[in-house]
This record gives sequence, structure tokens and C-alpha cells, in this order.
Amino acid sequence: MINSVDHDLRENSLITLAGTVGVGKSTLTTVLSDALAFTPAFEKVDGNPYLEDYYDDFQKWSFHLQMYFLAERFKQQKTMHEQNIGYVQDRSIYEDVGIFAQLQYDQGNMTQRDFNTYHSLFEAMVMNPYFPKPDVLIFIDGRFESIMDRIQKRGREMEVNTPVEYWRDLYNRYKSWIHTFHECPILHLDIDYYDCHNQDSVEKIVKAIEHLQKNRDVRYLNLSETNA
Repeated sequence: MINSVDHDLRENSLITLAGTVGVGKSTLTTVLSDALAFTPAFEKVDGNPYLEDYYDDFQKWSFHLQMYFLAERFKQQKTMHEQNIGYVQDRSIYEDVGIFAQLQYDQGNMTQRDFNTYHSLFEAMVMNPYFPKPDVLIFIDGRFESIMDRIQKRGREMEVNTPVEYWRDLYNRYKSWIHTFHECPILHLDIDYYDCHNQDSVEKIVKAIEHLQKNRDVRYLNLSETNA
């Protein structure tokens, strides 16, 4: 049980988590939102009408899945803007475009026409006043072997049965994508160097978020290196 953490973050701060599947975004979203007394905003997985079909046939369902996620993500962004309160968000809309849609296009699962349509809709969304940018993006990373171990332990059938090559490609894409992300400051966490069930670890994460929000000239902070 993590106790609440005193902090000086703005009351309407938006903290967004990013990272590949199985890296622990949802768990940290819950822990941080409780510690900060913010509201959690989770990725909508349950009730997704395309997810299982997508894992059975990437080429047939990738465009449908990405459009569904994009619409749900934008509705979430709109709600956060209207409520104007502190949020911890499980996964960013930027990953949908920069990683998942791009992956499907690169692998031939999305046509040029569909990819252009998808990207055009995303660009229209981010220009909308309902679209708040994060104050800090927390990039959760770790060794590929550690992440695969988490996926196996979680035991979701559609993930366990997905070829390991898919997960390695996704992992490498995240490694590349984070170096191109410039929308807000980045806090880099390594799953082998922190424990979100440990009070001290959570307090260090909160202090790092505070540092990035207060010092806008600091654009990147690796917490594991800071603690080394």
C-alpha cells in the first residue's frame, strides 16, 4: 500500500505514461494517481470490438483497431480538458500514431491510403483546443527479457500467442521513437531499477516529475542514472 505523497505539482497537471506492452503502465498509473490524488485515465481494452480479431488477422483489422483507439483516445483527451483536474494517463495518443499505426503500415498491414487517412485525422485532432499536451511523459523501459517475462506472467492468451518477433520489433520501435518525441519533458524509468510498490521509489518518481515541471529547460531525466 502506497501512502499519498506531498507534492507541488499543478492541480491540473497531466502526467502521461508511455511504453511497450507489458511494461507496467497500468500498474504505475494506478499507483501514481493514488499517490498524487489525481484521477487515472486508462486505455480502453475491455469491450474493444476489434482487439481479438486484430491479433488473429493483423492485415484485416489493423486500420479498424487504430481508428477505434484514436477515437477513444481523443474522447479521453476532451474529458481531461473539460474537467481541468490532475490526471495520470495510461498511454499517449502519440504512441498510437508514431509506433502502432506506423508499425502496421511498415509491415504491410495498412495501405498507404488508410495510413494517410489515419494520420490526417490525428493531425486534425492535435490542433483542436480540446487536446491538452502532457506536462511530463514518463517513458517506462527495461530489458527486453524482463518485459517478455511480464507478458508471460500476465498470461493474456492473445499476447502470449503473438510471435516474439512482433514484440521485439515493437520494443525496438519504442527505443527509436522516444528520441523523436519533443512534445513535453521526458522522465525515463527502467523497470529493473524501480519498484512501484515501494514507497521510496514512488516518492523519487514524484520528485522527478516535480523537477521536470518546474525546470522547463530540463527536457529529459533518467531516474535510474540519477540514482546510480
